[in-house]
Amino acid sequence: MKMISLKPHIYRFDDFKTFAKEFELSGSDLVLTHEFLYRPYMEALGLKCTFAFQEKYGSGEPSDEMIDRIIANHSLDSFDRIIAIGGGTVIDIAKILALGGVTKSSELFEKHISPVKKRKLLIVPTTCGTGSEVTNISIAEVKHLHTKLGLVGDSLYPDHAVLIPKLLENLPYPFFVYSSIDALIHAMESMLSPKANIYTELYSTAAINKILEGYAEILEKGQEHRKNLLENFLIASNYAGIAFANTGVGAVHALSYPLGGVYHVPHGEANYQFLIEVFNLYYALNPNGKIKELIRLIAGKIGGAADGDTFDRLGDFLNDIIKAKKLSEYGMKKEEIELFSQNVIEKQQRLLVNSYVPIALPDIINIYKNLYQGVDL
Repeated sequence: MKMISLKPHIYRFDDFKTFAKEFELSGSDLVLTHEFLYRPYMEALGLKCTFAFQEKYGSGEPSDEMIDRIIANHSLDSFDRIIAIGGGTVIDIAKILALGGVTKSSELFEKHISPVKKRKLLIVPTTCGTGSEVTNISIAEVKHLHTKLGLVGDSLYPDHAVLIPKLLENLPYPFFVYSSIDALIHAMESMLSPKANIYTELYSTAAINKILEGYAEILEKGQEHRKNLLENFLIASNYAGIAFANTGVGAVHALSYPLGGVYHVPHGEANYQFLIEVFNLYYALNPNGKIKELIRLIAGKIGGAADGDTFDRLGDFLNDIIKAKKLSEYGMKKEEIELFSQNVIEKQQRLLVNSYVPIALPDIINIYKNLYQGVDL
């Protein structure tokens, strides 16, 4: 039985200039990034790469239409490497750009064609949440389906993952929090996945420890203190990415996708809304399994007894970092509770199979109901 795969080579640099020199960035590289990162960190270096700014092809999180516009605007066959410098949107798109034979990306996400690697892929994350620099997953909204779909395959693994903590220094507080909560969820879902093992748990538990310790420091010393912890959070995100690349994530992600797809809620923020409800359901369905280890781990970091109230206390702890919202605040309608729930059952089995325990349609409906206004309808 395979225990763990660690595909990309992982590097760490103090600054972008050192990375660019080490990897000999050149005219055969297509760099997908943002203009707000290019101006302070790359422009003065005079690099010969072709730079593509993601925001010029669409706003928000990745969609098949955004990806197709980038493909249509660049002769990808003229590049040897794709270099992604950014957050989850940039990284997910870059994984598709590194493939060959793609003109309509929805065909990939709907499994009509198979992904085949054509170009080398380098990933430089500039948030502390996706962990996507070490995973073989790309997520995009497929517009005509009104939901997000995931593409999984070894051809999506980056060849190199590069950590440069300095690139996170201007990350606004909400983006920092939502991305790092996403990493926390990756680690928690990975720890309870049926595919977890002693190797993946090394990474998931280390990520949980680092993130909760960092949050405790921020609560004590203030929001600006996060800038002293960027490397710790970036490493924690990387650890969580390694864990869930081998185990998958579960129901939190599955339930968040319709909300993100229809109302364009950023990925980490959408996941956050479902975290506590899903884990409370897990505990109610099977309180005596591995979830007891997770509860002990969390209680050891946030205080209180290791018991059935631990996830609610975690919710209070995280609300002190940034407040969770009711689903209705995003514009979600009552009639969408059952529609979204059915969408999860029909479209997200890839994720549901990684849940701690099997959950059924009535469970999903109840979670949406509980979160819609914060109380049962």
